Amino acid sequence: MCHPPVNPLISSLTLFRLLLGALITLSVTGCSSLKKAVINRAGDVLSGSGTTFSSDDDPEFVKNAIPFSLKMMESLLAETPKHRGLLLASTSYFTQYGYAFIAQEADELDDKDLVAANEMRDRASKMFRRAWNYGMRGLEVDHPGFEKQLRDNPKQAVKQLAKKDVPLAYWTAASGGLRIRADKPETVGDQLMVEALIDRALELDESYDRGVIHAFLIKYEMSRQGMKGDAAARSRKHFARAVVLSNRIDAGPYVSLAEAVAVPKQDSKEFESLLNKALAIDVDAHPELRLSNTVMQRRAKWLLARKDDLILPELPPEKPAAESGGSATPLLPNP
Repeated sequence: MCHPPVNPLISSLTLFRLLLGALITLSVTGCSSLKKAVINRAGDVLSGSGTTFSSDDDPEFVKNAIPFSLKMMESLLAETPKHRGLLLASTSYFTQYGYAFIAQEADELDDKDLVAANEMRDRASKMFRRAWNYGMRGLEVDHPGFEKQLRDNPKQAVKQLAKKDVPLAYWTAASGGLRIRADKPETVGDQLMVEALIDRALELDESYDRGVIHAFLIKYEMSRQGMKGDAAARSRKHFARAVVLSNRIDAGPYVSLAEAVAVPKQDSKEFESLLNKALAIDVDAHPELRLSNTVMQRRAKWLLARKDDLILPELPPEKPAAESGGSATPLLPNP
């Protein structure tokens, strides 16, 4: 049975009031087991509210609503530190909030106020760090000591992960990858861990969430170290799979390939073609991706507006040397 989406802010406020009332009552009565059950139930509800945000058509509204939900999650995790659903939701939400509403806005602010833009990037990096920490905690629920094992021997550590761990592995890797992309010196040692996590997630379930792992790797392959072959060719392979697995309704892969490959290759035609394909997607026809498509289409428009800054114009072909004298026509007339 389908239920209409609930306004995320109202839902969170209602849940908070109900939870607060229940906890006050239970604290007075001293029923700790029932208190824990209420908190766990609230955590289940809150961690399963992702579709409410993803189907919203107003990014600014969601931007203002998410911090409240995130603080609620952190409050609940203080009481139930091993709630796997809340840990996954916190990892996912902090990553998406940092990327969609802070890092992207920082990029748009670059030309106007570089100092403010860099401050926003620092803030985004902090969001990604929180996401990484919650992701590690989530993976350690079923795999105690996982973070230390991952630091000591990344490729060996991830072998213990199973298909059920893919969501946590993906979002933890995504948060780590975004911090590395922000060029934070302290993240240099995290790259091998990020790669081990994302590669294992891809191995276990390449179709997870409509091919989102492939979509992430479109950009990541261009900065991967120590790999043989053409990085752009690897990015294109991930792009092709992401498009197929998403049924061509996700704007993200098109925007990612435009930035990751078309810009470095200075391919103006491909750059425009990819971004126009992203903009051609009807966001209302696919409610489950409405928010992410809206955000990515905004980035596509911003990139197109900056085309002349990103891709240099083609130089006119050189004129052949004059047949008689063997030298080109002088730029200035002889005196």
